[in-house]
Amino acid sequence: MRDQPAKDARRLIRPTTEAARKSSSIAPSAAKASDSAALLDDIVQWLDDAKAEDIVSIPLEGKSALGDFMVVASGRNDRHVGAIAEQLREKIKARGEARVRVEGLNACDWVLIDTGDVIVHVFRPEVREFYNLEKMWQAEIPPDAGRGDSSQH
Repeated sequence: MRDQPAKDARRLIRPTTEAARKSSSIAPSAAKASDSAALLDDIVQWLDDAKAEDIVSIPLEGKSALGDFMVVASGRNDRHVGAIAEQLREKIKARGEARVRVEGLNACDWVLIDTGDVIVHVFRPEVREFYNLEKMWQAEIPPDAGRGDSSQH
């Protein structure tokens, strides 16, 4: 009879532990979204401080698993694009973001800064106009795009 309360106690502890594990797995995703939004706000502010022009942020939720947000901005010329990218990289690293990858600093026509959660593109104006990333990424994805509707063929 003495073992019975111990078994009951173990049965009670398991669901509590499972519930805690489930709630802890939910909490990091909400915290990650909050961190991504805070990083986005910082990046937009830093771009503005660096005199970047035409700053556009695009939410990627439901469009891509590349990240949570994309930011597109312009510099006046290649030197300005390079300076914006360097300042942004330093400020992101100083903020404590460990994964910061930068591509395109050699030519400074189009510099990509990837933090994992927020992807930043800094262009010269004519290069930005040519690639027109905003148009591609702001387009709505039709709900049946993945099904391959054969009635249209």
